[in-house]
Amino acid sequence: MPGIRGPSEYSQEPSRHPCLKINAKEPFNAEPPRLALISSYVTPTDFFYKRNHGPIPIVDDIERYYFTITGLTDNPKQLFMKDIQNLPKYNVTATLQCAGNRRTAMSQTKTVKGVGWDVAAIGNAVWGGAKLADVLELAGIPHLTSATPSGGKHVEFVSIDKCKEENGGPYKASIPLSQATNPVADVLLAYEMNGEVSILSLYGWHISHRFLWRCSYVFCD
Repeated sequence: MPGIRGPSEYSQEPSRHPCLKINAKEPFNAEPPRLALISSYVTPTDFFYKRNHGPIPIVDDIERYYFTITGLTDNPKQLFMKDIQNLPKYNVTATLQCAGNRRTAMSQTKTVKGVGWDVAAIGNAVWGGAKLADVLELAGIPHLTSATPSGGKHVEFVSIDKCKEENGGPYKASIPLSQATNPVADVLLAYEMNGEVSILSLYGWHISHRFLWRCSYVFCD
């Protein structure tokens, strides 16, 4: 994809804060010390827990990066970062928690599969970006839409990551179109975290729907 690459191995991983407790190296999953979470109401980006399903995508040229809106829609569209940044910007302060937080403690009672998180797979940040409802409107999907004319009732988000658990394919998840197109809901396509341009992520739904970078949005039934 222009401007961004999804590597299949881990030789080009970014540096991380040395105080993070590493729970898995490949893919990298780590959490901060407990005291780091209570030192500030907003969790510093370096101390935010890291939850990955594959190698970190590499951004070569943010201006060339785009994602595609396709599937059960009559108006497929490619959108660049500048298209998203030209929309009204909203800031949402949200606490995120991995579904596996405290899994280590749970496993003391009964073994639970997955990354062995302690209690710090949680963080609070200020996310800035455009409402997903406004983004989809650029592709001809009006606010408060429950289904597209072609029958699409969900929005599937497809990442550029190459995940071992998906047999080398992308990480994917979906939400109802009625929620995605609700302008009152805080479903945000965020391109800022704590005031820094760093990620393109979805917030306002379950934490597993937080993607670093997307390659496409797909309308499905």
